Amino acid sequence: MEHAQPPRRSASSRGFLRPRAVALGLAATLVGPLLAQAETTLYVANVGGSNETMYRQKIIPAFEKAHDVKIVYVAGNSSDTLAKLQAQKGHQQINVAVMDDGPMYQAMQMGLCAKVDEAPVMKDLYPLARLGPTAVGVGMVATGIGYNAEAFRKMGLPAPDSWNVLTDKRLKGKLGVPPITNTYGLHTLVMLARMNGGGEKNIEPGFTAIAKQIAPNVLSWAPTPGEMDGLMQSGDVILAPYGSGRAVALQNTGFPLKFVYPKEGAVALQVAACVVAENAQPALSQQFVQYLLSPDVQVTQAQAIGLGPVNSTVKLTPEVAARVPYGASEIAKLVALDWATINPHRAEWTERWNRSVER
Repeated sequence: MEHAQPPRRSASSRGFLRPRAVALGLAATLVGPLLAQAETTLYVANVGGSNETMYRQKIIPAFEKAHDVKIVYVAGNSSDTLAKLQAQKGHQQINVAVMDDGPMYQAMQMGLCAKVDEAPVMKDLYPLARLGPTAVGVGMVATGIGYNAEAFRKMGLPAPDSWNVLTDKRLKGKLGVPPITNTYGLHTLVMLARMNGGGEKNIEPGFTAIAKQIAPNVLSWAPTPGEMDGLMQSGDVILAPYGSGRAVALQNTGFPLKFVYPKEGAVALQVAACVVAENAQPALSQQFVQYLLSPDVQVTQAQAIGLGPVNSTVKLTPEVAARVPYGASEIAKLVALDWATINPHRAEWTERWNRSVER
């Protein structure tokens, strides 16, 4: 008995089914990637270099896993980030911005930052870290004096303990000072103004001291920390205003740099974070800022890049603690600047600096 043959499909029928099958296959192929792309993304702006490496390796992965989110790190210096926030106002692409305190105060004044949510971790912060209702410090370094201990020993010079060491004529041709476009240089100008009867509201004494007493000693007005490090390592410069975090980076190379908290006070330079106003992920952005303030992240920052903790509950090993601003008594000694007064004058002061100091 012959088996009945199944009816043959017409050519037109076969032609119809094949494209449909292909279309279904394509749809299945495309859906996977589309679903993967649909995951929540958080854009975090911060500086590059060793800071970016630390974030990518030690900070971001745990937050991504805990919140099922993809974090995109947007690298750039603080002024770059501020410019991006201004350009994107009304259609922000960045969710969380991390900047130095000076530019952060500008961002706050421009209304680029949202109010910081209260959370249990906020109660553990040093008062200095509460920059205002819309931004919070997440770590700090101190601006003081860095010097080549070996060179000082060979020259028979005592260890410096004051900002006035910048006027010491024995350092003529061996002194480095950053310009005021660099935060360390700006801090130096303000401290000299304060020590000579002025301050942020009367900067004149600072300019006078730098132009008349310090400039004759200066070999280089190196504009970047990297350039100043190079001058230190070559022995051309043996003393300069330095940040404690930058000092740690140079010390890690084995260079005999010593960092001094001057008796008149080292200046607090805070790294601050804000939730960008009107961004697409407000709740997640708040959680990320709170995460940066957690003890685990605070310890990581201190160990990896020399950022002193702003969370008062953080415990550091003696070795790490010796290299960063740490503890209530140490933090209390740091000088906080009046950025609300400084920022409107920065362009004017920079023009004057270029005209009368670096001639």
